[in-house]
Amino acid sequence: MKPTAEIPPIRWWQGLILAIQFLTRLPTPQLQTFHPQWLAASARWFAPVGLLLGSLLWLAVRLGALHDPWLGALAGLLLWISVTGGLHLDGLADLSDAMGAAHRSRERFFEVLKDPHVGSFGVIALVMAICSKLVLLMLLAQQGSHLAGLLLIPAWARLFAPFWSATLPALAPGSGERFAWQPPWATQGVSLLALLGLSAWLAPSLLSAPLAGLLWWGYLKHKLGGMTGDCLGAGIEVCEILLLGLLLTPSVFPG
Repeated sequence: MKPTAEIPPIRWWQGLILAIQFLTRLPTPQLQTFHPQWLAASARWFAPVGLLLGSLLWLAVRLGALHDPWLGALAGLLLWISVTGGLHLDGLADLSDAMGAAHRSRERFFEVLKDPHVGSFGVIALVMAICSKLVLLMLLAQQGSHLAGLLLIPAWARLFAPFWSATLPALAPGSGERFAWQPPWATQGVSLLALLGLSAWLAPSLLSAPLAGLLWWGYLKHKLGGMTGDCLGAGIEVCEILLLGLLLTPSVFPG
């Protein structure tokens, strides 16, 4: 439930720092104060932070691919995981374990979701996700011509998270619920238009990227009837894999 207590307004630079701290392990200045409500306001910076991550990813793959496509893919994957701290992979593993062990029992689903240990379903999901990214990155590095799209994939995937949070019921309290306290619709719209423009310029196949976010929204709506923070993290991982595959497909747009 959204708190009603008055809190100091967050400044733009505080929101940016919080977004970097939440989504990455990159060093940032430490904030002297913090209010949980500020996390919702920081969501407006998720797409720009995704662009920062995408720039680092593109650079790692590009430099490694100068020697060999597999080396470029490995460099990109290692950077991707290390810079994000495996945050979203953890959500994917937790959600996979919970859904695999629930056996249609809602109580069992939440019990497993809260368990910090990783089970067999989670391990399988992690292996599949990591292998998928490695192979897709290698194919992109080998192809070369669509590498610029890597700049945009992390931004697209992170743009979706506040939308999922604001439009799906929260199944449990946590960070996922907080994003719905103050949905940044105006800035989300600006980020969406900016990413569409950049996609048209750098990687036209990514103009279909919003479909990946809608597919995950539909999956959560149908399968769970809502979302948790782990659902958001898992969705980011799934969407990144889908967008890597989309980047490899021949563009249907001219130019």
